[in-house]
Amino acid sequence: MGRGKLRIYLGAAPGVGKTYAMLSEAHRRIERGTDCVVAFVEHHNRTRTEVMLHGLDQIQRREIEYRDTVFTEMDVDAVLERRPAVALVDELAHTNVPGSRNTKRWQDVEELLQAGIDVVSTVNIQHLESLGDVVESITGVRQRETVPDEVVRRADQIELVDMSPQALRRRMAHGNVYKPDKVDAALSNYFRPGNLTALRELALLWTADRVDEYLQEYRTEHRVSKIWGSRERIVVGLTGGPEGRTLIRRAVRLAEKGAGGEVLAVYVARSDGLSAASPKELAAQRTLVEDLGGTFHHVIGDNVPSALLDFARGVNATQIVLGVSRRRTWQYAFGPGVSATVARESGPDLDVHIVTHGEAAKGRGLPVARGARLGRARIIWGWLVGVVGPVLLTLLLNGVAPEVGLANDMLLFLTLTVAAALIGGLLPALGSVAIGSLLLNYYFTPPLHEFTIADPKNIVAIVIFVGVAVSVASVVDLAARRTHQAARLRAESEILSFLAGNVLRGETSLESLLEQVREIFNMESVALLERESDVDPWTCTGSAGTARPLARPEDADVDMPVGDHMALALSGRVLPAEDRRVLAAFAAQAAVVIDRRRLVGEAEHARELAEGNRIRTALLAAVSHDLRTPLAGIKAAVSSLRSDDVEWSEADHAELLAGIEAGADRLDHLVGNLLDMSRLQTGTVTPIIREIYVDEVVPMALGGVPEDSVVLDIPENLPMVAVDPGLLERTVANIVENAVKYAPEGEPVVVSASAIADRVEVRVTDRGPGVPDEAKGRIFAPFQRYGDAPRGTGVGLGLAVARGFAEAIGGTLTAEDTPGGGMTMVLTLPAAVGHPSAHPDLPAAATS
Repeated sequence: MGRGKLRIYLGAAPGVGKTYAMLSEAHRRIERGTDCVVAFVEHHNRTRTEVMLHGLDQIQRREIEYRDTVFTEMDVDAVLERRPAVALVDELAHTNVPGSRNTKRWQDVEELLQAGIDVVSTVNIQHLESLGDVVESITGVRQRETVPDEVVRRADQIELVDMSPQALRRRMAHGNVYKPDKVDAALSNYFRPGNLTALRELALLWTADRVDEYLQEYRTEHRVSKIWGSRERIVVGLTGGPEGRTLIRRAVRLAEKGAGGEVLAVYVARSDGLSAASPKELAAQRTLVEDLGGTFHHVIGDNVPSALLDFARGVNATQIVLGVSRRRTWQYAFGPGVSATVARESGPDLDVHIVTHGEAAKGRGLPVARGARLGRARIIWGWLVGVVGPVLLTLLLNGVAPEVGLANDMLLFLTLTVAAALIGGLLPALGSVAIGSLLLNYYFTPPLHEFTIADPKNIVAIVIFVGVAVSVASVVDLAARRTHQAARLRAESEILSFLAGNVLRGETSLESLLEQVREIFNMESVALLERESDVDPWTCTGSAGTARPLARPEDADVDMPVGDHMALALSGRVLPAEDRRVLAAFAAQAAVVIDRRRLVGEAEHARELAEGNRIRTALLAAVSHDLRTPLAGIKAAVSSLRSDDVEWSEADHAELLAGIEAGADRLDHLVGNLLDMSRLQTGTVTPIIREIYVDEVVPMALGGVPEDSVVLDIPENLPMVAVDPGLLERTVANIVENAVKYAPEGEPVVVSASAIADRVEVRVTDRGPGVPDEAKGRIFAPFQRYGDAPRGTGVGLGLAVARGFAEAIGGTLTAEDTPGGGMTMVLTLPAAVGHPSAHPDLPAAATS
């Protein structure tokens, strides 16, 4: 039995027609003879959607009771038992009611897919987990119901249900989406034209990326190397030089001219040691391209033009941006350069832009991170100059200037020897000396065309030539090697300085540090391995690279121990000895990062323990007095009532019972706050978000205060809020009780509410003594009572619990000064926009 297939209808906002499209697909499949059932579809009282359910087999929903309310969820067991070919499951991002089989509906869908059942579902773009912050910045509303992007990306088919903002607003105005009483609030808040346009763009771009992934998979499977210009992809070739920032900005401007353009910056590193670029400059260019919305890539290739073109064709790029070469004019004698080679070999399907910049023709300077070893190309050129050069020079002198003289001939041959030393090192120079001396003897020293020398003076001249040539070649080779060694040391010092600065400032995470190691040493993968003792197995603490992390240091191409039980393992190639010195520094810094991370964790754990001890200490203090005081009153009243020595009148009897009831209420309130604080500390508060009006909750929160102590000023035209009604009631009750406690006699507390943008503010205003600005933050801490609060008025948890509950339902609670004296508590709540109702009397979000 294979895995079922998942098809998702993706929309930019509620009301675009995802459910309608899904039901239409179901009718088409049934007409083709497919066994298709409705596992869970929410029509939200939309007439046209409800009509589409007619004729479809519907699985009965499972009823779950939670907090004295009955909710309905998809019955996964019933669907599995029915085993249809296709199941329709609406609202993929939905959060199930506590007590359900799974926490999220997408987990229910996963079970159906594992059972071989095809699933058709729906989801809005704002419910994708990675876009939560973006959607909140656009709409001002934080989506609490989300689905991981990977769940949606794994779908076999994703179909975008698109609708223009104007058409969606007309549909809402006609009452086809929300009830008439919610239309005006929705159109003026969440469903503003700007919001809908931005959400539509997100949906289109996300879908385009998914289509691009399908295209890449197809090209890979069918080995398509020809570029398909389906969208503009611009590759920026970086050398690590200062011109890179100019090229990146130019590429971004080119990408902005076409919709959906993408910028990919790539640095091609040779495989012969450390990278030839400044790590600091490359890091700055990586940050720049990522800030501008592009991506940075690091590839390895000895032939830079070929590697660059292979990368561009591999990502289906349409343009390449390169800089004018920094080489000086005379250096073009060694070849046309990367830019010219790429332009010549790019072909007709890849445009190449060569951009001028301020560093053009100024020279590339020293190879910042080249090793003392000469590259293969330079050694070959050195041998050519040292071996072929003397032969060509001999032919030239014999054919063009045979009477130059032996002294001048020697100087010309000496010049070739020096050139061979500069290019290829000592061995090509020695070869040039040997061949040059033989050619001088045979062609230019009498008797000619014989390996004999008649004049002793010429023997001395040849010996001097050989000695001078060998000496000059040795000096030139030594100077060249010293230059490369100095450049290498400069590169190492720059790398280590940049590394140490980042680590000491705490700016480098372990993963980014390992990625730097991989890029600098041109490795396939880097892993930091650790074990508890010599007999324990190795575990991977962190890794970087595309290859699978190594399980043991023995399997690595390079193994760098860090202490007794930690090692840095690299795979890709074997490093020369001189590179291991820098690698050792990276390994030591990785150990520092690990130690810092563990110290931070231990410090956080210690802080939590200290906070717990502080709360326990404060709790003991509260129990010792604030809880014992009402207990003492209750005990005294009960003892008095049970006493046989005194005969109480009915009035006294009633007064004692009232005292018992008041003490019990006070105990219940104190214990309730303690329990609520405990729930907040342990993170077990699970809000059930519903749409509700503020004026339905606030009056219920005033039961614990005298009737004449509070004045309500809550307009009836406020938008609904998306909150947990129970938590909101407790929050308002604690705030009001605190305000009444400090309000002067005869000065009632005012509770007002107003709508501001996409939120609703509830303000609780008192005329009490107020709180200084420096103490406003402390009043929300547990077990804090400001000023001269009398003993027995509570344990100082009311405002702490209120703020905790406010944040749990997506709101905020702050303190402000009341004009004219006193304090105002401002409770900000998210307006309920974009939450269609699931039932006439119960909004859809309540089922979350």
